[in-house]
Amino acid sequence: MIKTYSDCRNSHEGEAVMKSIYVYWGNGKVKLTWMQYNELPEREVITSAHGFCFKDNKLLLVHLNNRGWDIPGGHIEGGEAYEDCFKREAYEEGYIAGNCSLLGYIAVDHTENIEWNSEGPYPKVGYQVFYRMDVQQIYEFKAAHESRDRIWINPKDIKEYIKNWTTLHQSILDVAMKRDG
Repeated sequence: MIKTYSDCRNSHEGEAVMKSIYVYWGNGKVKLTWMQYNELPEREVITSAHGFCFKDNKLLLVHLNNRGWDIPGGHIEGGEAYEDCFKREAYEEGYIAGNCSLLGYIAVDHTENIEWNSEGPYPKVGYQVFYRMDVQQIYEFKAAHESRDRIWINPKDIKEYIKNWTTLHQSILDVAMKRDG
C-alpha cells in the first residue's frame, strides 16, 4: 500500500519542472520526483515505461490482475527502447497502438527507505519514464496477459478508479493532457 507523505515541493529550472512527494511502500519511505525533461537518465537506471493513452478525449485504464485499475506500463525487457517498451505494454495490457511523445520521468529515490535491498532488482535511485500515446488502433480485447479489462474514462474522473492516486501522478496527467496529439 502506498501512503503519501505530506511533503510536496515544486521548483522550476529553466523549462524543466520538478515536483517531489514522499510515499511509503510498505514501511519504506520513498521520494518520488517528477522531472519534465526531454533528456533521459542513463539506461542502466531506467526500470520501466508508463503512459497515458488518449482516444477522442478519453483516457484508457486497464484492470490489472492483483492491482486494480491503472494506466499501461511495465518493466523494460533486455535491450528494449523505452518507447518500444511502453508501446508493447500498452498493446499487451490495453490492446491498442498509437503515436507516442515523451513527457518526462519520475526519479524513485530509496535513499531514506529502510527496506531497500542492495541485492534487489532496483537501483537506490531509479527512473520510470512516462509517455503520452495518441491511440490510432483499438484491437479486440483478449485478456491474454496481465489485464482483465479496459475502459475509457473522462480524465477528470481518474481518482474514482485508481486508488493511491497522488498529486505527482496528477501533475503528469496534466502535462499529458496539455500535449494534445
